[in-house]
Amino acid sequence: MRKITLIIFVLLSVLQQAVGYVHPGGMHPKKQLDFVKKKVQQKQQPYYDAYRQLIAHADSALQEKTNALADFNVPGYYTDAKMHRINSKVLQTDGFNAYACALAYQLSGEKKYAEKSLAFLMAWANTNTTYSNADGSLVMAYSGTSMIMAAELLLPYKGWPAKDKEKFMGWARNVYRKAANEIRTRKNNWADWGRYGSILTAFLLDDKAEVAENIRLIKSDLFHKIAPDGHMPEEVKRQGNGIWYTYFSLAPITAAAWVAYQADGTNLFAYQEGGKSIKSALDYLFHYNQHPDQWKWFQNPRPGTPQAWPGNLLEAMHGIYKDEKYSAYVKAARPISYPTHHFAWTFPTLTKPFLTHEGEK
Repeated sequence: MRKITLIIFVLLSVLQQAVGYVHPGGMHPKKQLDFVKKKVQQKQQPYYDAYRQLIAHADSALQEKTNALADFNVPGYYTDAKMHRINSKVLQTDGFNAYACALAYQLSGEKKYAEKSLAFLMAWANTNTTYSNADGSLVMAYSGTSMIMAAELLLPYKGWPAKDKEKFMGWARNVYRKAANEIRTRKNNWADWGRYGSILTAFLLDDKAEVAENIRLIKSDLFHKIAPDGHMPEEVKRQGNGIWYTYFSLAPITAAAWVAYQADGTNLFAYQEGGKSIKSALDYLFHYNQHPDQWKWFQNPRPGTPQAWPGNLLEAMHGIYKDEKYSAYVKAARPISYPTHHFAWTFPTLTKPFLTHEGEK
């Protein structure tokens, strides 16, 4: 009897691994998309204006051409800033356009957006085979998240031919995730973007082992990244950009935590040790962004704004933590979108995350 029970347990475990995730998922689970569609149909604010903002981005993208590079060659910013910007912008522009169109398709149902998104995805899948130079892996990781999110949103689209889909999955696995995994064991924000890109891709590819590995990595050093008072030692050392880099680390950490929650229910947002937590780091960022004169790490640090960073992050995290001071900070800036060079919380007003979704109440 014990042997039969063991065999059943093993078979169930194998079956569980064989069954993939529910798609679309990751950053935009179906429950969230259905909730937003309902709000938009009812013209409820701020969702309706946020939706119109997204459609404006997507309509603009319909006019754009693809710009894929065979070799995503990105030199270090402090070595060759001009070429760093030029080559980085190629993926950043194509990626944002692909993502905006894919999200517009999911919320509107209009095939023109899906087809345009696919044009960007397949241009990279058919052209790009590698990344190179000092910042190639980093910029690929933090800019290419847009491509992975777009593909996730388009997985159910019947107009995506199977051979093209497989081609893109090969690019996601062998080029994009390779770049993300290459940097995910670094000490600073490089690792955070690597883990976020890796867990996004693992979800897309139904790779549960890699999802688990990224969760393990996040847990392994989260409380080395966050000090007892909430500051992030590796990020505050960046002189006048210390507040920015604190944001730049927390954006992918929180986004990866959101994907982890969708994947297997792991709640990294509640993970804490000795008062150190994601929330304590967010509160530190929130306070000193508004009081940069109190920042002890460098004189006259550069703060952000509600309209851009850290407004996008705090808008998203209001959904997670229900902290009204975050909402008060961004209220006048809604709807917030942040199309930039990195993609975590790009449309936070429209697709605000909820651990217990408002649609369930």
